[in-house]
Amino acid sequence: MQISATARNAACDAIVDLLDAGAGAATLEIWEATGGTNPPALPTTSISDDDTNYKLLAVLTFSDPAFGAASAGVATASAITQDSSVNKSGTAEFWRAKDSDGVCSLQGSCGTSGADLNFNTVTFVSGGVCQVTSFTVTVPAGTG
Repeated sequence: MQISATARNAACDAIVDLLDAGAGAATLEIWEATGGTNPPALPTTSISDDDTNYKLLAVLTFSDPAFGAASAGVATASAITQDSSVNKSGTAEFWRAKDSDGVCSLQGSCGTSGADLNFNTVTFVSGGVCQVTSFTVTVPAGTG
């Protein structure tokens, strides 16, 4: 299947626009799965910061609106405000993007290379700084 550029852009815009629901700005949460727990299978799976299964390391804030219009199936986030004081020490394993009402619509992996969201290090230290300098969402063109 192949997808036209117009359709890719519309799909991408619809996805990222979910983050603009609610009265305020969306957030980007950075998590560690602890005690042998895996990241949630779906972004709609409810999790809590309990240190037994999941540890919330950092929370960054998207601009409002979070993304500009997609081009070639790619939406680029507007500026994301850093977390100037990381909540807890741990290893960043996955991220979740939520609207201001706390509804999670996007989730992905963290790493230093080849992940959905790459950091220079995945070792976070409580009180440190977490910064994301670029963030994109892509709807692929498909294959013939």
